[in-house]
Amino acid sequence: MKKHNFSSGPSILPQEVFEKASQAIINFNDTGLSVLEISHRSDEFVAVIEEARSLALELLDLENKGYKALFLSGGASMEFLRVPYNLLKKNSKAAYLDTGKWAAGAIKEAKAFGDTVIVASSKDDNYNYMPKDYTIPTDASYFHCTSNNTIYGTQMQEFPETIVPIVCDMSSDIFSRQLDFSKFDLIYAGAQKNIGPAGTTLVVIKEELLDNNHSDRIIPGILDYSAHISKESMYNTPPVFAIYTTLLTLQWLKANGGITVMEERNNTKAALLYNEIDRNSLFIGTAKIEDRSKMNVTFVLKNKLHKDSFDSMWKAANINGLNGHRTVGGYRAAIYNAMPIESVQILVNVMQEFEKTITSK
Repeated sequence: MKKHNFSSGPSILPQEVFEKASQAIINFNDTGLSVLEISHRSDEFVAVIEEARSLALELLDLENKGYKALFLSGGASMEFLRVPYNLLKKNSKAAYLDTGKWAAGAIKEAKAFGDTVIVASSKDDNYNYMPKDYTIPTDASYFHCTSNNTIYGTQMQEFPETIVPIVCDMSSDIFSRQLDFSKFDLIYAGAQKNIGPAGTTLVVIKEELLDNNHSDRIIPGILDYSAHISKESMYNTPPVFAIYTTLLTLQWLKANGGITVMEERNNTKAALLYNEIDRNSLFIGTAKIEDRSKMNVTFVLKNKLHKDSFDSMWKAANINGLNGHRTVGGYRAAIYNAMPIESVQILVNVMQEFEKTITSK
């Protein structure tokens, strides 16, 4: 029986993507070869990566606007390093917004390259809110933010107006809501949260950013965005299967109405679950209401003594991956694009039944 998968990543993908990907493992596009063994230089795979790059820009409404899409390796953590290597000039500074574990990881890498200014942080309250009313230094090489924080269940609802180039880690909410993506000069996202399997990272970069803001240091080729652009994501052997499965997910997203429809669905799912958390006498949400994530819903039991009973109930309902991150505990429901509302309703039903069981004792 298929589980209701609330894992934060690697995460749920559409069922039809699993079916097409599994078929391609046996016979990819009637080539007689598995997608796992096909040459990355073959016409068949070049067509895959070209469509994936094009479709990513189309869905973000960035076609013909001076952007390039890349599929790279190393996860978002590699981009923590690659961003300052490419953009932070030796005698300049970078501005960072500290909103959680992954933002802190990006800050740590940037500090190895130069002056790194933390413009605001929510660490003082265990990252359960998004800082506001901060000032970005106008002489910074770039401003870096993380749009959605999977561990803490917070999400940026607004982005700053600034003359400084904006770099955004959108690993866990890309393609989930409508934004003016042209506000961003560089977007990166590990695929395994919302668009594909682990193994590839989507990077969308405005080419003029590299022309005007390129680092004045020598950059190893594998870390140089310009090198990857010139080789069209083929600087080294790309993660073929991860990119192919990501393409299938992007095709599914487009066929199902694109970002507009995904946002409507995600809002409905989030409202259903948050309403139950706020109504239920046994639970409490951990993120500030105005900063709640539509992708990762975090909550805790008011009485920890009920944990074993609740865990037994949701596991019996065929729910998977509900435990919170090991550093914060509690519960976390990842309700990414592919999560059906029926699965969210199952979780809500369990929470309601649990309340009846506990309060009737």
